Amino acid sequence: MFAGRIDGIGPRYCPSIEDKLNRFADKERHQLFIEPEGWHTVEIYVNGFSTSLPEEIQYEALRNIPGFAHFKAFRPGYAIEYDYFPPTQLSHTLETKIIKNLFLAGQINGTTGYEEAACQGLMAGINAHQNINFLEPVILDRSEAYIGVLIDDLISKGTEEPYRMFTSRAEFRTLLRQDNADIRLTEKSFHLGLASAARLEAVNRKKMEVTKITRILQETSIDPTEAEQMLSEKKMSPLIQKQKAAALLLRPNIDLSMIREGIPALEEKLREFAPHSLEQAEIQLKYEVYIKKEKELVQRISQLEQLSIPETFDYDRLTALSMEALIKFKKIKPRTLGQASRISGVNPTDIQILMVYMGR
Repeated sequence: MFAGRIDGIGPRYCPSIEDKLNRFADKERHQLFIEPEGWHTVEIYVNGFSTSLPEEIQYEALRNIPGFAHFKAFRPGYAIEYDYFPPTQLSHTLETKIIKNLFLAGQINGTTGYEEAACQGLMAGINAHQNINFLEPVILDRSEAYIGVLIDDLISKGTEEPYRMFTSRAEFRTLLRQDNADIRLTEKSFHLGLASAARLEAVNRKKMEVTKITRILQETSIDPTEAEQMLSEKKMSPLIQKQKAAALLLRPNIDLSMIREGIPALEEKLREFAPHSLEQAEIQLKYEVYIKKEKELVQRISQLEQLSIPETFDYDRLTALSMEALIKFKKIKPRTLGQASRISGVNPTDIQILMVYMGR
């Protein structure tokens, strides 16, 4: 591997032990996780020691781990290498641009990890179904789901090494939270026949409860004497006048459960609501300013997403484009100006040139 006889690029986020020794030569220790393979087996997986070194070297190295002097091995470690189709050949539906009705999903698109493969399989399956039934394609936006971020990254930027989906790859992380996934996606799921009517009803009930809770917190005034004990215990400055419960919730280290506990009258009003609805209302109120800013940013960016580029667009006519932008536009054939702006190597000037030309 290090002599250059193997030129494959391994997954960056789960490197082999020999790769770690090479990459982190300055470290004195390395942590391993000893994981039982199941309830009814004596097999144990040594997480953090994946390797493709010769079998006899693997055994010798393992015996040097404290507690492993007398281990027995079921099978040695091994290396894997797989080929892939550069995902820039795909549209947002995961259909290939060259062969109609051929959808690709999973490691074949250059990803690594079970979740990455699963979400692509889901979207490719949905769109294959939509396609053969002459229905509208289903495309999740970057501001709607991490699936949208993953697919857009793959088809717009491509990948030179096995791709993993990290939250840091998303620019709208305030909107893409685990607590609001049901609110974001259940309605779409229901219309596709994936979510049951009962599930949609539960989400609608949650949304209705969140609205009611928010209104109660925004309308209920708290007297300084009511909050005195709670704030003094937290070593916080007391209220000097009446304040709405929603405003009090914005203070650091104050959460809804504390306010409910300290203000019996408010607890009485909120007792009927489900815990997940209370949590959702609290999050929306606490981070309202940040959520609003992010939604405004999504709105501005969506204007570029709404400017479609015809599939037959002749980029050669745009003589002012940089050579890199021209090559990548012709290769990737972006669907919208928004996608074009996210292609690696394309600069804002190229997008302005494209926008001006399309405006004509």
